[in-house]
Amino acid sequence: MKRIEPNLLLALATAVPLALLIATASLFGEPGKTLKYVLLAVVCTVGFVVFNGMMSKRMGLQRPPMIHPEAASTAVWASLFPLALILGAAVPVFFPGHDYGLLVVIGAVWFGVTVESALKARQAG
Repeated sequence: MKRIEPNLLLALATAVPLALLIATASLFGEPGKTLKYVLLAVVCTVGFVVFNGMMSKRMGLQRPPMIHPEAASTAVWASLFPLALILGAAVPVFFPGHDYGLLVVIGAVWFGVTVESALKARQAG
């Protein structure tokens, strides 16, 4: 079995805190917003990956994946994405009763960045 690609592992490690963010926003935020948060997360992630890819091609930008095997420090810097989402998931616990739609959108875009990086790493081979 091949080893797990680090960019794919980063995307999976970011998906779990995003799910935790949606769960805490649903439990501790305004009641009845669960479907809204789930739809926001899915639409924003897919939209970011699709439209950012289109804009990058149109502008001629070629960014490499976030984690490079040659530079070990990129893995440390990339680990800040799941950490930021974990901290964001704690916000509804300490400040309950608000609408956390913007926080979910921000988390979904960060997750979209990691998904895009995993897709680029897969295309690069």
